[in-house]
Amino acid sequence: MAWQTSALVIANRTVDSDQLLEALERRARSGPVKFTLLVPSGPSGRGGAGERLEAALNRMRAAGLEVEGSLARGGEPLAAAHEAWDPAKYDEIVVCTLPTGASKWLQVDLPHRLAKLTDAPVTHVVAPERDPAAAT
Repeated sequence: MAWQTSALVIANRTVDSDQLLEALERRARSGPVKFTLLVPSGPSGRGGAGERLEAALNRMRAAGLEVEGSLARGGEPLAAAHEAWDPAKYDEIVVCTLPTGASKWLQVDLPHRLAKLTDAPVTHVVAPERDPAAAT
């Protein structure tokens, strides 16, 4: 049996983006990997985050990715990652943010702070917010 890597994926408003899906598909082609999507609730609350998470899980599973999902208790992404991070469970992190200027996560330098906090490889994906109307 081949070794399977586990990746913690942190995203909120970009969790259902084409860019994140493409990045995870690319990662899956490089070797066996299981993804866990972690979505901080953010300012829109758990309801909106839960809907985005379910939509993303459905798209990713339809693309053949092995993925599970989790809603963080709070909306602060670094605290959510710190709470979820377990070096015995995860090997790497993928964080997906809005572009510079629109991203509060980039304003606090989240990708670099996650790398320092976890000492794990961090892949940063930039995506615009997905328009739910465009999916229909």
